[in-house]
Amino acid sequence: MRKLIPLLLLIFVTVSVTAQKFKISYPAAAYNGPFTGKVFLYMSKDNKEPRNAVVGIQFFPCFSLDVKNVTPGTSIVIDDKALSYPVPLSDIERGNYFVQAVWDRDLGGRAIAASPGNMYSKTIQCNLTKDYTKTYSIVCDQVIPQPEFKETEFVKELKAPSALLSAFHKKSMTVDAAVTLPPNYYTEPMRKFPVVFYVFGYGGDYHRFSGDTSFRSSPVDSIPCITVFLDGNCPLGHCVYANSDNNGPWGDALVKEFIPLLESKFRCNGARLLRGHSSGGWTVLWLQTQYPSIFAGCWSSSPDPVDFRSFQKVNLYDGDNMFYAKDSSLHLVATVAGFFPWASQKQAYQMENIIYRGEQMHSFDAVFSGKGADGNPERICDAATGVVNKNTLEHWKHYDISLNLRTNWNTLKSDLEGKIRVSVGEQDNFLLNDAVHILDGEMQKLNSKFVFGYYPGDHFTVSTPEYRKAGSAFLAEKYLEWQKQHP
Repeated sequence: MRKLIPLLLLIFVTVSVTAQKFKISYPAAAYNGPFTGKVFLYMSKDNKEPRNAVVGIQFFPCFSLDVKNVTPGTSIVIDDKALSYPVPLSDIERGNYFVQAVWDRDLGGRAIAASPGNMYSKTIQCNLTKDYTKTYSIVCDQVIPQPEFKETEFVKELKAPSALLSAFHKKSMTVDAAVTLPPNYYTEPMRKFPVVFYVFGYGGDYHRFSGDTSFRSSPVDSIPCITVFLDGNCPLGHCVYANSDNNGPWGDALVKEFIPLLESKFRCNGARLLRGHSSGGWTVLWLQTQYPSIFAGCWSSSPDPVDFRSFQKVNLYDGDNMFYAKDSSLHLVATVAGFFPWASQKQAYQMENIIYRGEQMHSFDAVFSGKGADGNPERICDAATGVVNKNTLEHWKHYDISLNLRTNWNTLKSDLEGKIRVSVGEQDNFLLNDAVHILDGEMQKLNSKFVFGYYPGDHFTVSTPEYRKAGSAFLAEKYLEWQKQHP
């Protein structure tokens, strides 16, 4: 046995020294300049385009490395020294993998794997065996293009220059959206229309309407309207159109810069309604409560956590850990039908520790947290242990919608009363219904006229015709009330 121990140590040291490597480079044709930033390696046994997998919902080996002044044609090496999930490269399960690499230039796109200007590789297939001397070469000769929006008769793009965001980021910035028109816009050339601002959930993109010749803005109930589709995409995730220390003054930019330009270019009658689902649901509730006199009504569907006493069932004010409950069970970030485990908070946060920006958990940090000493958003929890940062939590309180309403109800009531409907499925995959119930209870204590609706279904199946009809009818009612006040 004594002879065996040194032999095992020798084998371990040999494997560690000769761990498998990926040598990654980019040609001058892809980017003719030195690169400083992060390089990523994505691997999957099943997904032929592993860089396009959904981080935090799908789990796969990924790696990142910080590099400086790398020139075209020069290779960097991903090995066991790289930051890794779930384990170092030499410890991942052996077998056949689809592999891609990405150089993140961070030029403004949200998802690293889809950010315009980033260099990436076509997929290669690798058979990882116990031959730890093997080196694989990857050339990132593809470049993600800048999306172009093709306008049609009823679908227009609006890019509003923002002095507010430009000053914050010290570069030219715009607030962008797809503006969709109803058929009446052309058949009744003297008529003006109410505007519905629809905010997509996390990962949505207004470019989906580019070139769509069949799309027309749908009426609110039976009322023709202009619909503006906002996606909230920014380099750190979904800006949710909130003013924040990290993303900048997106709320003010929307209200003070985008909306005036919209109303100068299109025949709007001054009535503004809000509608959104998921992160878009949180967004519209935030906008309505922050700018109550600007908007006439809001339908918030399955919003992200609206009360931080149930941040996907984690009580941030009472608990000390994002990963584990007091009984040591794992906190979930996603479920099937609101019950069966799908993904844990621990998995999501630790994977996003590699994919360092633009994903859901870090997107919350970017909006709710202060800016750290290193210039990055402060993290709500430690990525290794899940321990909650109580100092960061103090900053998060400013974005607890329920807390804000309870604290400022006497000031908000006159402009806000009766303007809000919140609806959600009772089997929400992301456990968002629990926070809605808490908000409902708090608003009942204040005798508010907020409307809450609960339906069968999860985050994706809740949007039945009945569900949509009730939400649309509420917005129509708010518009008619506005119309009486603005004859």
